[in-house]
Parts: sequence; C-alpha cells; structure tokens
Amino acid sequence: MDEPEVPTESLQEEIHHHATHSAERWTLEVALSCALLAGMAAVASMKAGHYANEAMISQIESANQWNYFQAKSIKEAQLRTKMELLSALGRPLAEADQSKSAEYSQEKERIQQKAEELGREARQGLRTHHILARSVTMFQIAIAVGAISVLTKRRAFWFVSLGFGVVGLLFVAQSWLSLGSP
Repeated sequence: MDEPEVPTESLQEEIHHHATHSAERWTLEVALSCALLAGMAAVASMKAGHYANEAMISQIESANQWNYFQAKSIKEAQLRTKMELLSALGRPLAEADQSKSAEYSQEKERIQQKAEELGREARQGLRTHHILARSVTMFQIAIAVGAISVLTKRRAFWFVSLGFGVVGLLFVAQSWLSLGSP
C-alpha cells in the first residue's frame, strides 16, 4: 500500500518567509508549531505505511495457509474415497491409510488455526494503518490552517491549527492503544 503523502514543503516555506519578515512574534511560533506538526506527520505517515505493509504480508501468508488447508483437504478426501471403495468391496483397510487420514485431520486443524491468526493480524495492522492515516490527515490540516493564520494575520486560526494537531496526536495515541486490542 502507498504511504500517505505529506506535501507541506511549500506551506512551510511560506510560513518561514512570513515569520522572518514579520514584526509579530506569534508568526515565529506558528512556524515552529507547523514544523513540529510536519515532523509528526512524517513519522505517522511512515508508521502507517509500515502497518499497511505488515497487514498485506499477514494477509498473503493467511491465504497461503488456506491454500495449504485446501490441499490437505483434497488429499484427505481422496484417501477417504479410497478407503470407502475398499470397504465397499470387502477388502481390508491398510493401517497406514487410517493413520494418514487421522494425520490429515490434525494437520488441517493446526493449519486452520494459523490461517485464522494471520487473518486477525492482517485486520489489526489495517486498523492501525487507518488510524495513523487519519492522524496524518489531521496534521496536514493543522499545517494548512497554520499557514492560513499567518497569511490572514489572524491568530485565532493558529489556535484552530493547534486543535487539529491535538486531534492528530489523539489518533497517534489511539493507534498505540489499538495495538494491544484484538
């Protein structure tokens, strides 16, 4: 999966330009807060991509396990058909066939458990990815609103920007908390 992009370079340059050429002190604070927000967005974006990749890998491994399960099921069905035919013809069943049939059943159970666990891991990684992608979005909005505050010279927009940044941080915290939940 693609990582969410954080195209904030031009906004950062514009904020920096206004901060260095403005007599108002708060524009420098806006520039610093936006720089921090951009750093947090970059880290969250990188982590979101990591969890998307991990989810994809787990999903592929789960599908491989289900294919292995199906192969064992086919072998078991063929063996049972053979045993049923021999039984219908009144021929004795080989001990090896009976033990192999039981072995297939046990293997299938183990394979199924592993496939289901990998599926859960994939879903968890995707949930974490989505939460982190939301945090990146909030950080990007915060940076944009910060730029608007400098361009319009309205300090209230900066506080709104900080609010979006806090929401982004809450999403990051939620992603950490979700890692422990099933």
